[in-house]
Amino acid sequence: MSAPTAGLSLKPQHFAEAEACPAVGVQDGLWFEVHPENYMVDGGPRLTWLDRIRQSKPLSLHGVGMSLAGDERPDPVHLARFRALVDRFEPFVVSEHLAWSRRNNVYHPDLLPAPRDSEILTLVCDHIDEAQAVLGRPLLIENPTAYLRLTGHVWDEVDFLAEIARRTGCGLLIDVNNVHISSVNLGFSAESWIDAVPGELVGEIHIAGHRPDPVWGEDLLIDSHDSPVADPVWRILERLVDRIGARPTLLERDGQVPRFDDLLRERGRAASTLAAVKAAA
Repeated sequence: MSAPTAGLSLKPQHFAEAEACPAVGVQDGLWFEVHPENYMVDGGPRLTWLDRIRQSKPLSLHGVGMSLAGDERPDPVHLARFRALVDRFEPFVVSEHLAWSRRNNVYHPDLLPAPRDSEILTLVCDHIDEAQAVLGRPLLIENPTAYLRLTGHVWDEVDFLAEIARRTGCGLLIDVNNVHISSVNLGFSAESWIDAVPGELVGEIHIAGHRPDPVWGEDLLIDSHDSPVADPVWRILERLVDRIGARPTLLERDGQVPRFDDLLRERGRAASTLAAVKAAA
């Protein structure tokens, strides 16, 4: 099996085409990513389909429910179910978000931000240590999308992420779409943010589409994952990999999901970007 290059988020409507997609040739290096929360069941067709796809393609598990930046320890039942999927599918990457989504056993349908201060830093690191110990794998931590200025920040975002990695041994998942959206919404330089990321910590990259807010327009971008990747995001991806080298790069699509062939074509642009970097190295 070839080393992963550019991948796709896997949707149930594409299971048959994903399984049939050739593992060599034009799609060499293709891989798929799923949210483990959609597969935390004891049996059924989804697990069977994923087993079949895993026979020929690498998989990545990208969590959305650990609530690592919350004020409560990770849910042990959630971690145990996550570990069962890790053992079953042997993903080449396991990742989560730097966000919180649970309190008092109530799950919120958003990845909510937290202030980057010393208290949260210690809390997040403790939660990552616990999660990594249960999963038996290092995590990659994704930078969140920002929509409003949050008071209480002490750390610069990139420095905060790097310090978490230093203390816990985790790596970073850099979502360049999130960087672009946050830079527009908060008014900072996406290029400066990307240039500050320590390349040796980056284990995966995400790209996705976004939309302007229906009221505020282009002044407030929404991380919708329901449209093609925008040109500024492609440019940020190219800037990052030109500096740090190629990394497994995922094309996310969660809404208004197009035909599988259309996603493969867009994924092909990411694969070509990574191949050009490797050729120039």
